[in-house]
Amino acid sequence: KSGPDYIDPGFHEAATGHPALNLDSWAMHPSLLSHLATEQASDADLLIIESAMGLFDGIRGEPNRSGAASDLAALFGTPVLLVLDVSGQSQTAAAIAYGFAHYDPAIRIAGCVLNRIGSERHRTLCTDAITRIGLPTLGSVFRDPSLILPERHLGLIQATEHPEMNTHIDRLADAMEASIDLEAVFLAAAPFDPPKGSSDHAIPPPGQRIAVAQDAAFTFVYPHVARHWRSAGAEIVPFSPLADEAPPKDCDVCWLPGGYPELHAGRLAVAETFRNGLISFADTRPVHGECGGYMVLGASLEDANGEMHRMTGLLSHQTSFASRKMNLGYRQATLLSDTAIGCKGHVIRGHEFHYSRVIYPGDDEPLALIVDGLGNSIGVSGGRRGNVSGSFFHGIARG
Repeated sequence: KSGPDYIDPGFHEAATGHPALNLDSWAMHPSLLSHLATEQASDADLLIIESAMGLFDGIRGEPNRSGAASDLAALFGTPVLLVLDVSGQSQTAAAIAYGFAHYDPAIRIAGCVLNRIGSERHRTLCTDAITRIGLPTLGSVFRDPSLILPERHLGLIQATEHPEMNTHIDRLADAMEASIDLEAVFLAAAPFDPPKGSSDHAIPPPGQRIAVAQDAAFTFVYPHVARHWRSAGAEIVPFSPLADEAPPKDCDVCWLPGGYPELHAGRLAVAETFRNGLISFADTRPVHGECGGYMVLGASLEDANGEMHRMTGLLSHQTSFASRKMNLGYRQATLLSDTAIGCKGHVIRGHEFHYSRVIYPGDDEPLALIVDGLGNSIGVSGGRRGNVSGSFFHGIARG
């Protein structure tokens, strides 16, 4: 998956049976991109990179470090299969496809798939126009409401929570097999031979045995981060705060990832074994929380109905999901002290996406100084007290 989207890789894994990962050209150094892509392609017959937003959508910055999928296509020399939503248009689709094909000479458009076709006549009008500009159409997908996935405030309902995921995947597979010339898609692919890469810019494991919260409230660990921790020799030990489990005592660090604690605040508030066990763990070992994990480390969390719930109190801030405000964008953090995510002075690149907000900042030391993807200062972020640290910021790679 191109970009920082953490939900789509879960669907990719559910559909293919193989682990997926994110490739982000802004947050990841090109050598790390090559390293991760080479690993991912090692046992694959076909490597597919799904774009985030449109092909060229990114931010201003260094050349080929915009976060756009086109950066990856240029770096790896991969041909692009252009999926066009043609609802509300017909021959205009050819003008759009022509623009894609000529916008950047480093990008090669191998063909088009037309999505949300309304009728056979609609399909013919679009296909004939695109053929005239010299691009092949490799498939046409007709409008079908049954193919739509449910959503909530942070995007799609995650694959692990979909009540009939396998049935839905089968429905999608049948529709795509009937709509797309899969043999032509395979023939449009090119040999994958990326530049030599390394894992030097990966976030190192914070410990040897890492207790990671894992349940419906804590769902978000970037696959490439967990994979690197394991390849570096660390062991990831899951536990469930919603099941009132404490981090295992034989672990040397605890990681509370992002997720949806705002939807489960009541259960977390009465999970005494989890709360007391985490407090005891933090007496002697590092604890770090990202986004949702940061919210749970605070003193309290206000849910969508305005009800305040006690959290662990390991940090002193308070957060609220009652008065929502979207925070979205790339972040570069310079750490102000040694913590589980890195040492003082280290630079971490990552992403922030949440609707909850801090309603009381507390009196803890800040975790980091942060700037946005364009280098504009945002100020201090997160908090640190003793062995405990956290922020709304999700780390992707070292800067």
